Amino acid sequence: MSSPPEVSQPEPWLRGKLIDVPAVPRAVLHALQLAGEDIGKWCGSLTDDELNARPSNLPPVAFQLRHVARSLDRLLTYAEGRSLSNDQLNALRNEMQPNASSQAVFAEFTAALELSGQRVRGLANADLEQARTVGKKALPTTLGGLLVHVADHTQRHVGQAITTAKIILARR
Repeated sequence: MSSPPEVSQPEPWLRGKLIDVPAVPRAVLHALQLAGEDIGKWCGSLTDDELNARPSNLPPVAFQLRHVARSLDRLLTYAEGRSLSNDQLNALRNEMQPNASSQAVFAEFTAALELSGQRVRGLANADLEQARTVGKKALPTTLGGLLVHVADHTQRHVGQAITTAKIILARR
């Protein structure tokens, strides 16, 4: 007897959750949740060597996951109206570091999603039109602009990680 086909649940934004959170931060929280689910599904079985592989010279999955984790921290620091620390700048310079272990990369990624969700919730009731600046050049944006970018930047790099993972998995 065969088992029934796997029934997938709807994406986070269609699950009717987080209704206590205003729409923009809720969308960011949903994007973070989807990122975690998608990375787990498509990248969770990759070995250390596969996480560091560069098929067709693409950036490795390990880089993409580190970049998501660390950019979430940087973007949310700007959203909170603060400047980046030296530790954050050093972490940025080391995102492409080779020989990552899956345990370390997934631990950093998972912890970043969790902490970022808490930070987004902390900003949920703030005025989204508050002025913010980004980077050394203090480029102008708003709190809402940063929160939206947190969601779309995360999803962009998750998509790149998944595409690279699919190439790697197809070559197994």
